[in-house]
Amino acid sequence: MGILEQFLPAYLEEIVGDRFGRYSKYIIQDRAIPDVRDGLKPVQRRILYAMYDSGNTPDKPYRKSAKTVGDVMGNYHPHGDSSIYEGMVRMAQPWKMGHPLVDGHGNWGSQDDDPAAAMRYTEARLSSIALELLRDIEKRTVQFKDNFDNTTKEPVVLPARYPNLLVNGVSGISSGFATEIPPHNLREIIDACVACMDRPGITLEELMTIVKGPDFPTGGLIMGEEGIREAYATGRGRIYLRSKTAIEDLRGGKQQIVITEIPYQVVKSRLVTAMENIRLEKKIEGIAEVRDESGRNGLRIVVELKKDADGAGILAYLLKKTDLQVTYNFNMVAIVNKAPQQLGLLPMLTAYIDHQKEVVTHRTAYDLEKAEDRAHVVEGLVKALNVLDEVIATIKASKNRADAQNNLVAKFAFTERQADAILTLQLYRLTNLEITALEKELKEAQKRIAYLQSILNSEKKLIGVIKEELLEIRGKYGIDRRSDIQGEVEELKVNLEVLVAPEDVLVTLSQEGYMKRTSMLSFTRSGGELDSAGVKEGDVIRELLQVNTIDSLLLFTRKGQYYLLPVHQIPEFKWKDTGTAVVNIIPLPKDDSIISVIPVKDIGASEQTLVFVTKKGQVKRSELKDYATTRSTAVAACKVAEGDEVISVTLSEGGRQLMLVSRNGLSIRFDEAEVNSMGRVAAGVKGITLRDGDELAAALWVSDDEGEVLVVSDIGFGKRSLLLDYPIQGRGGKGVQTFEFKEGKRVRPNGSYIAAAYYCREPQDIVAITSGGGKLIANSEKAPIEERKAIGKQLFAVEKNEVIVASFIRTTPELQG
Repeated sequence: MGILEQFLPAYLEEIVGDRFGRYSKYIIQDRAIPDVRDGLKPVQRRILYAMYDSGNTPDKPYRKSAKTVGDVMGNYHPHGDSSIYEGMVRMAQPWKMGHPLVDGHGNWGSQDDDPAAAMRYTEARLSSIALELLRDIEKRTVQFKDNFDNTTKEPVVLPARYPNLLVNGVSGISSGFATEIPPHNLREIIDACVACMDRPGITLEELMTIVKGPDFPTGGLIMGEEGIREAYATGRGRIYLRSKTAIEDLRGGKQQIVITEIPYQVVKSRLVTAMENIRLEKKIEGIAEVRDESGRNGLRIVVELKKDADGAGILAYLLKKTDLQVTYNFNMVAIVNKAPQQLGLLPMLTAYIDHQKEVVTHRTAYDLEKAEDRAHVVEGLVKALNVLDEVIATIKASKNRADAQNNLVAKFAFTERQADAILTLQLYRLTNLEITALEKELKEAQKRIAYLQSILNSEKKLIGVIKEELLEIRGKYGIDRRSDIQGEVEELKVNLEVLVAPEDVLVTLSQEGYMKRTSMLSFTRSGGELDSAGVKEGDVIRELLQVNTIDSLLLFTRKGQYYLLPVHQIPEFKWKDTGTAVVNIIPLPKDDSIISVIPVKDIGASEQTLVFVTKKGQVKRSELKDYATTRSTAVAACKVAEGDEVISVTLSEGGRQLMLVSRNGLSIRFDEAEVNSMGRVAAGVKGITLRDGDELAAALWVSDDEGEVLVVSDIGFGKRSLLLDYPIQGRGGKGVQTFEFKEGKRVRPNGSYIAAAYYCREPQDIVAITSGGGKLIANSEKAPIEERKAIGKQLFAVEKNEVIVASFIRTTPELQG
């Protein structure tokens, strides 16, 4: 038979599924998830049992950790020594366990995430409360199983005389399951156990009057009663942990924030570094210094503030942006009958009480067996002392010990056990005093037997014993609650004034998309002129906004998206610098561009509206406050049809008229009120009915029949016509003519389409950008005032074979004022 014929065919899925299934079962049951009865993972149980078995108890001197790790690895846990020592270290750290199970001596790490010293340097022994987990283990209270190499036995579970799973909590990740059970207050949990035993039908609401919530060894403030209730009902829930802080006044009008407790499992050094980075990066104004003053007197972090800084505002920011406040997610999973289960508070306590009933029953049965054996022996001794002379004569007449034992059994009806005890009796026990003592011992033994039998025969008495022993532990080891609980989750609101020093600045956006923020000082020092602004060659400033650092900008794009950009997030440059590409500030796609920038102060409280106009003649009006957002990515501003794009977004106060001018020289004027206000992502309504091939060139705000409408063709011809000549029509019409294009072979053309249109009530400088990259400037007053259908005259000297591709009004505000 060939070697290949010895192999059976198998599907890879089945093999992998089988192997991974076995592996998953192992790590769930024997590595990462604790047992619901004693709250320990296997490695923790093995460490505690190995220390107990070798006599490494609280009444003995400390012993090298390496010896314990070696014992555990050699006898019970055939894995790496690092995993065993890490488990041991966690059980010795008081900031991780409310009641440490290992009493460590030496360097066992710190709250700054410093590692413990190597196990050859540290020493340890069991803590006093760990003995309560192991108490009575030698009395057959729990099952034992063979260790990995069948050389010794190890406990399947510990007797756990207090509910360790809830008291010390646990966290672990296995295959397909994870667990996160927070530590609780020992007194509260024991009181809850007693209440469950007293009132078997107790409700969760009643239990929660006893167990208020978790109690973390690091203290802090727990927020979210609803999350606690949900977790205790289902095993899943979310709470917020906040540091204990206080704002203290110093001399000279200064303040400091003092932190004395931080959330559970937060690394103190990283928290201090995070707050220091906020100061260094100037993400917030007002922090002078961050110091870690922790020492023998406990944890203390000080955030010293600058004079007149807003202490409450800075604290709110730090709570929001650092681990001074964190979320904690309950995921209460434990092994129940060899399978993982997600449990609420009541099932956990019930499982623990059931375990205690078993432990105390087994212990009582063991004690009863021992007591009955002793009573039997004492009974035989008392009987023998009453017929002492005959007993001695029988022993003397016997050939040897075995013969003597047989003769005693035969002659006096002693049992073999009693006969053996008589033969080992010491001579001094024959005194009157000893005889009385034996009779007294027999009476006490009989009493004890009756008491132990009553426990086994009565569930009520059994529960009474469990309660009594739990209350004893409560009195001995109970400590006051360390974490405070607040029912409501307090929302953190950070005022922008805390983050940013209010300052008037200039923001510019160039035609090629370069943006910068400039201080007024830099602008003034550079000559205080618009033309001195730094731009690339061939580029030009398109938008110049005088805003404050606590304002925001709404940036609208051709494709109907928008970004809310806080002014303080725009990089600061000198006036003569180019700035940075806008794509470095906001995630603007390559195929999109900004068509409008609108500064806003308090967007949520604004009563203004935004008016959108698209190339195909759609008009939409929406409330500005609908555009409030916390997202830094693109948000839909307006629904845009296929082949259409937004050409104009402007702010409106209401009560004006909108004039739309098409590329073919048609225009329509209608009241703004004809466009009803609609939702943020609506598509809008028809503003003008366009002919095939036509599209909008501009949208203008006009009013009061004053001023003129200036239109400019693609090759620079322009003219003004009186607004009075444009009648107010109904929305959606075809409009009236506003420019006449000259046609014919011998006629000098005045353009093919309208490139721009402006509403002029006073002289304005208009900048035109040509397809060849040229920058042309003309004053609106140079355009003649003519009738609507006039052909205009040359306003911009556009080069041959070039056209105007963009234009805008040159902004020259009185900035120094």
